[in-house]
Amino acid sequence: MCGFDKDKGPGRLMKKGLILILVGHINFILGAIVHGSVLRHISKPSQHISTNYTVANIISVTSGLLSIAAGITAIVVSRNLHGFKLQISLLIASFLNALLSAACCAGLLMAISITIAHNGAGLMFGCNDTVVPINARSPVSSQCPFDTTRIYDTTLALWIPCTLLSAAEAGLSVWCFIVGLALRGLAPCGNSYIKDQLEEEAERSSQTRRLMGKHLNVEA
Repeated sequence: MCGFDKDKGPGRLMKKGLILILVGHINFILGAIVHGSVLRHISKPSQHISTNYTVANIISVTSGLLSIAAGITAIVVSRNLHGFKLQISLLIASFLNALLSAACCAGLLMAISITIAHNGAGLMFGCNDTVVPINARSPVSSQCPFDTTRIYDTTLALWIPCTLLSAAEAGLSVWCFIVGLALRGLAPCGNSYIKDQLEEEAERSSQTRRLMGKHLNVEA
């Protein structure tokens, strides 16, 4: 689990970073679509506040942005494994994104469960029911200030991919975090020896530059 090959590892880290950026962009776009098409109508209508939906969607959008930042950090680290500040940045960004993505996945699962259990009643806040209770699956009897056409199906169709993408973000971030631990030689990846190999390589490069500098000075 803590293994990081000095030759193939940077390429894998770059691929994971690119995937994180792609997944983060898609998750951000889907979260923005959900907010723009559904949640902006129910976030605060008639003094009702759908806290569970709004918070879950805000975390989803934030998770997408942080995934993009973590992916960019992973790509930069893959091009410069020796940078101390870059390694610390990878550890911090991947750790925070793993936590936020896991929270986002849990929040969206809760929102999906509540929506299915109550037939989308929370999506119909602000509507005036006439005869029967409000039901997002058949909102014909409700008078709403917004278009309720297929609001139930649309919301679930967007939330389910967001949940899967958030789970993928969490998994990729955990992998990047483990790579950061291996690069820094921290527990439980302190015995991967990649840190020692990088330090030896950096020392050899430094000695080579000093020898080349002395050779150029002698020729001058």
